[in-house]
Amino acid sequence: MKIALDAMGGDFAPDAVVEGALLAAETLTDEVEIFLIGDQDKIHSLLQKHGYTGSRVKVVHASQVIGMGEHPTKALTQKPDSSIAVGYGMLASKKVNAFCSAGNTGAMLVGAVFSVKQVEGILRPALASFVPKLSGGYGIMLDVGAIADCKPEILEQFGEIGSLYAQHVLEIDNPRIGLMNLGEEEGKGTMVTQPTYKLLKENQSINFIGNIEGRDLFNDRADVIVCDGFTGNVILKLAESIYDILREKNFRDPFFDRFNYEAVGGSPILGVNGNAVIGHGVSSPTAICNMLHLANKMAVSHVSDKLRKYFSA
Repeated sequence: MKIALDAMGGDFAPDAVVEGALLAAETLTDEVEIFLIGDQDKIHSLLQKHGYTGSRVKVVHASQVIGMGEHPTKALTQKPDSSIAVGYGMLASKKVNAFCSAGNTGAMLVGAVFSVKQVEGILRPALASFVPKLSGGYGIMLDVGAIADCKPEILEQFGEIGSLYAQHVLEIDNPRIGLMNLGEEEGKGTMVTQPTYKLLKENQSINFIGNIEGRDLFNDRADVIVCDGFTGNVILKLAESIYDILREKNFRDPFFDRFNYEAVGGSPILGVNGNAVIGHGVSSPTAICNMLHLANKMAVSHVSDKLRKYFSA
């Protein structure tokens, strides 16, 4: 198992990224190798600083870096030797099983589509996030920012994509699919969610349980929450703010601790021919470590292959 990691991506890179990679190397199984991509001199210096002498963390040189504020498409075109471009090149050529970065989110999304390509039959890839459940475990919500405006056919596919991920990665049998809406009744919603409801209801491949409301996010009504990227991103950022507020007030609770972005480490890009994970820009070593664990779990489950098989049938 080989996982590529953008060593230059994130607000605290490369220090936090290298430290997170070393944490992951200690906790992942022995057959996992981590490839740190970026300025080799800086990376080697940090590995030496931490006293690392093992062979499971390797360095791949990339002479360029895409900044957090750069235009994604323009940056990828003008910086072919950036750590993100090199990482996707390794994923596309199957030199690695997964690629992770806490760098420029737009560049990671654009790079996924232009390098490893989206799965044939999938209209648009989705960016997913994980929702802690009061009863334990996690559900999955998609989309959370890749596509702000979605057609009903795209949202229907999000239900299928999320169902496959929940089944094979989260190990949920017959996952329940809920459509985020402003009421439970079938006739509620917008010009997009109303026809989406009908498509999901008629889809015999998934276990659609109907509309859900915001208050159902953390209960057990649905394992997969379907929404457009605008709605999903608002929900995600709201949850992050709740965690920040509780921390400021010195309130700690095991459930709300799982609102912390570090708990899972990143958001998978689903619907492309490979395993790609985007981390938070402020990722700490703990978040980087958990992002690598997430990527490894995706690769072990072969979820990308299962999506490709499903949509080619």
